[in-house]
Amino acid sequence: MDIIIEKEKGIKKIFTKKALPYWIGGAIAILLIIALVNSDSKSISVKSENFTISDVIEGEFNDYIRLSGQVLPMVTIQLSPLEGGIVEEIVNEEGANLKAGDVIIKLSNDNLDLQILNSEAELAEKENILRNTMISMEQQKLDLEQSKLKYTIDVKRTKRAYEQKKALFYDNLCSKEDFTIAEEDYELAKAQLDLVIKRAKQDSIYRGVQINQMNESLENMRQNMLMIRKRKENLTIKAPIDGELGFLDAVRGQSIMAGSKIGQINNLESYKIEAQIDEHYIDRVTSGLEATFERNNESFNAQIRKVYPEVRNGKFRADFKFVGEQPDNIRTGQTYYLNLQLGQPTEAIIIPKGTFYQQTGGQWIYVVDKSGNSATKRNIKIGRQNPKYYEVIEGLENGEKVITSGYENFGDNDRVEFK
Repeated sequence: MDIIIEKEKGIKKIFTKKALPYWIGGAIAILLIIALVNSDSKSISVKSENFTISDVIEGEFNDYIRLSGQVLPMVTIQLSPLEGGIVEEIVNEEGANLKAGDVIIKLSNDNLDLQILNSEAELAEKENILRNTMISMEQQKLDLEQSKLKYTIDVKRTKRAYEQKKALFYDNLCSKEDFTIAEEDYELAKAQLDLVIKRAKQDSIYRGVQINQMNESLENMRQNMLMIRKRKENLTIKAPIDGELGFLDAVRGQSIMAGSKIGQINNLESYKIEAQIDEHYIDRVTSGLEATFERNNESFNAQIRKVYPEVRNGKFRADFKFVGEQPDNIRTGQTYYLNLQLGQPTEAIIIPKGTFYQQTGGQWIYVVDKSGNSATKRNIKIGRQNPKYYEVIEGLENGEKVITSGYENFGDNDRVEFK
């Protein structure tokens, strides 16, 4: 007897043996789709206590940077001897408060002493030569005067003889030869007198020029000797201004070259703060920017007075002057930590600073999902920064949460699951 098999109806029809292959095929397809979806996404599970989660907020971003600066005197003068020598005595040591003109070091220089002796001997010799020359010239002058007197008398005598012979010749009482001889003697006497007068005049001019030249040479030698003696005064090194002897690089018996730096005088009436700034800010740091710092629980103000354009080892230098009161007991070499204001505070999306920046360069960050159980990598754009916050220009919104600690343990994963 045949048994009538009833067909499955309703939900039972779905789970029949004939439908089983379809179920298996669908499950495989779903697994393939999930695998394809997750093929480009890597994830890692980490303990939540191993990283720091910070809030993304919209608030006031204060545009400033933190600097460390060293206190230095506003005015410093280098000590360099004008004359080299051997250190004989150190009168004042480092740290001494000096008045202008106070002796610091005494030097000796045997070569300079010898130059002074030679100069004095040369000057004495030159004076003797001038003295002898003037005596000789005076003797020549007297000889010429005597010759002038002699020839003047000869002119008178020959003239008188000539006039007598002339009168006798016209009276035929004298021969023509005697008259001619008397006339020639008279002319010769006049010519000799004229010659002596011209020679005396020329000798007077020459003597005056020669004496002037010798006097100038003698005066130059005197000035040279005075300069050499003044050089000896330079062997005593003195303080050029009132101030503190900052450092002194000299010991007794040391040979010091002229022009070498052996010390420094600090003017303690005013100070400056010298700071090294990262070259990243070189276009934004200019003279006149204001800064603040704290000392002994008091706040003080400073202002940039000079920016040095040279960059060394990735940093450039700037000098700050105090505005208003200075801290008490200020000393050269003290370190102050300044907050340099680069611009006015503005409203912005900000996140706390963290070590994540070292791995990402500020180009991406892990953003915590709304569930709070995981975080996903997201591209962002960071603008300005101060010692506390980064300014986020793109990629984050107010109220979100991000991981700001280091990513060393996250590997190259796009997603972080929290345990």
